Amino acid sequence: MAELGQEVVHLVWGKKPGAHGLADTIFCRWAQGFVFSESEPTALEQFEGGPCAVIAPVQAYLLTKLFTCEKSTWRQCQEEEQKNLLCHTLCDILELACSDHLESYCLATWQRGKSAEETASISESPAETSRQEEQPSALAVEELGFERFHALIHKQSFSSFPDFKDAVWNHYSVWTNKFGVLLFLYSVILTKGIENIKNEIEDSTEPLIDPVYGHGSQSLINLLLTGHAVSNVWDGDRECSGMSKFITDYLVVDLALVAPEAPSEQARRVFQTYDPEDNGFIPDTLLEDVMKALDLVSDTEYVNLMKTKLDPEGLGIILLGPFLQEFFPEQDSKVQESFPVYHYNGLKQSNYNEKVMYVEGTAVIMGFEDPMLQTDDTPIKRCLQTKWPYIELLWTTDRSPSLN
Repeated sequence: MAELGQEVVHLVWGKKPGAHGLADTIFCRWAQGFVFSESEPTALEQFEGGPCAVIAPVQAYLLTKLFTCEKSTWRQCQEEEQKNLLCHTLCDILELACSDHLESYCLATWQRGKSAEETASISESPAETSRQEEQPSALAVEELGFERFHALIHKQSFSSFPDFKDAVWNHYSVWTNKFGVLLFLYSVILTKGIENIKNEIEDSTEPLIDPVYGHGSQSLINLLLTGHAVSNVWDGDRECSGMSKFITDYLVVDLALVAPEAPSEQARRVFQTYDPEDNGFIPDTLLEDVMKALDLVSDTEYVNLMKTKLDPEGLGIILLGPFLQEFFPEQDSKVQESFPVYHYNGLKQSNYNEKVMYVEGTAVIMGFEDPMLQTDDTPIKRCLQTKWPYIELLWTTDRSPSLN
């Protein structure tokens, strides 16, 4: 492992990797490439639990690129389009990881001229397929093993982004074959810089991949999503029974690229930051703060006038509904809004008929006063409720899609 560096291995797997520390099954589960589903040409497939910490962020950036391009049928993609889409996506994430715009990019690749017979069957073989009976990831680990795999890869540096971009395209067969996910993860770490990552994560002694369960840490996920290996990403704090609840908001950032937040949605969100218990109202003493946060007129005389208008009974509270109707009348809070929603899960066994496909549904945003529709209470719904507290989901399938 000297060629790649023990520091990278320790950062990812911990200080006791290999036969006596890391379970063989953990490394086995991570040994796969980026493979598109045969049933959904723009969806990446995950063979076993674990590498979703890398595959899911790549899938998110991949979809963002699809939504923002001129392609009208985002669910259709030919083989050459898949290559360009994946390479563009990997470049975007690697560029994001490049610290302080130093323009020093790195790839973890197979060494040339070293044990060529061992690497040839991996780097030159056809891309992994999603057929379960072939079990390519398990076969790859049995052929090389943890120690031998790390001995056969090395760091390749680039000072020019065009040269680096060309190299990413030239390595397409590496990304889509055995170990492609791990080689990309190592490339991100080397491009970001080991010390930079250690300075950002909360506990530098904790590996990025859990040595017991094999899942990626929050720092690893944040590194791929934001370019920063921090333990938390939040858009504010909310008091919940005396404890601060930090809200992670990755998907909303990507969604904003294709569905910009309406003024009334922003107003609802800001109002609710001052209503941490989701009561639907705030003390009238906070009205000025809310108005300032929304760049509304907030001089004392006008605020007092609004207090009287919005709280005519003098109860000392401001209700969300009347607040929105007063300042954002173009959108009645009681009017339902809806938009299509798609769920993605890369694991075959978590999909209907074991085919990795997007599950289509309709999201309905209800007014807080009179919710006419109550659906399920699934983790997906609870996740979306961090942005839309009164959202309801109607799926086209008989069962709600799985997060597992």
